Amino acid sequence: MNLSEASQQRLELLSQDSLKRTLLPCPLDQRISDFSSNDYLCLSQRPEIIEAGHACARQYGAGATGSRLLSGNLDCFEQLESQVAQFKNAESALVFSSGYQANASGLAALLDKSLWGGTVGGTVGGTAPLVFTDRLNHASLHHACQLAGIRQIRFRHNDMAHLAELLAKHAESTQPKIIVTETVFGMEGDLLPVEQLAEIALVHKAVVYLDEAHATGVWGPNGRGLGAVKHPDIDALKAMGHWIVMGTFSKAVGVSGAYIACSEIFKQYLVNRCTGFVYSTAPSPFVIGAVARALEIIPQMETERTALHLAAEQLRGQVHALGFDTGLSNTHIVPLVVGSAEACLELKSHLQQAGIRTSAVRPPTVPPNAARVRLALNTGHSDELYSQLLECLQQWKRRA
Repeated sequence: MNLSEASQQRLELLSQDSLKRTLLPCPLDQRISDFSSNDYLCLSQRPEIIEAGHACARQYGAGATGSRLLSGNLDCFEQLESQVAQFKNAESALVFSSGYQANASGLAALLDKSLWGGTVGGTVGGTAPLVFTDRLNHASLHHACQLAGIRQIRFRHNDMAHLAELLAKHAESTQPKIIVTETVFGMEGDLLPVEQLAEIALVHKAVVYLDEAHATGVWGPNGRGLGAVKHPDIDALKAMGHWIVMGTFSKAVGVSGAYIACSEIFKQYLVNRCTGFVYSTAPSPFVIGAVARALEIIPQMETERTALHLAAEQLRGQVHALGFDTGLSNTHIVPLVVGSAEACLELKSHLQQAGIRTSAVRPPTVPPNAARVRLALNTGHSDELYSQLLECLQQWKRRA
């Protein structure tokens, strides 16, 4: 069997299980009715953000020309990192080209046992950390654990009592303890109890690694994310260097790329040991300029954030009345959990026929029998669009 035959066979098996993915066009004139976009604050189309990107590109060029450790360490990067650190209430920050890159390589560097082994006679030792992860973490976080050769100790989704129980079982262990979780879960649409997590982590002196991809811009004080919340336990963890926050610029910020906000010393460690940073060309200066302007605007958008949260609360109530299950959602991400992959694709197609674009989320992205159509709400969605959406959902329920 050659590669083409093997690939075709695998694709046919995926199709049989309704799990085959396909690239679809995204016409610009359909953005107004798009519930698949992560542009939660509609900043990707803001003229002043686009112009800021152009201005930075005119000054520095279209590309960074190399990795940050070679020719790519332009001063606009260091300016943005200072801005991100301030935005996240952190000591320092490091910019990446994508969220997946930041998680897969940044978290893997944190989990590297050589970081935790100390040195004996000039030789680096090795102590594998104990890593406690939410069962529903993003694939990039699981990938990082695989890269580091770490066996995850998984706690039930958002169950802080279970996390505390697992940590207590290892209380006598001298291995470093690291907790990895999201703050807004992209597929469930629910919030992490961040202050409770911090309290538990401090008791066990655990390092906390938070993924703020879906929270940055939308949640927390002035849209700074839940990792930027002011709390005595969080402050104590920061003082130990045990509070690490990753987030993206590709969702509510409206551009692309990602960051890790952390202590200055851990940033310098990443510069030396994070392979995704060391061996990647730096992002385009256009991205850096656009992100910098977006971060200036986001704290001023409290009215838009309030309206977005209210719209999500109202929509959940309305779809519940139609008989839909929205799972654990309490944010701007509203899943319609339908169970089978077949039903998920049918609902997506039904909505698409009415001009409403959504995401069909199937295993392995979500657990078996938990396929869902994911509705990502943004500040550009009108009352008329919500009415159209509800009418289409009611029609589908009648047919089902």
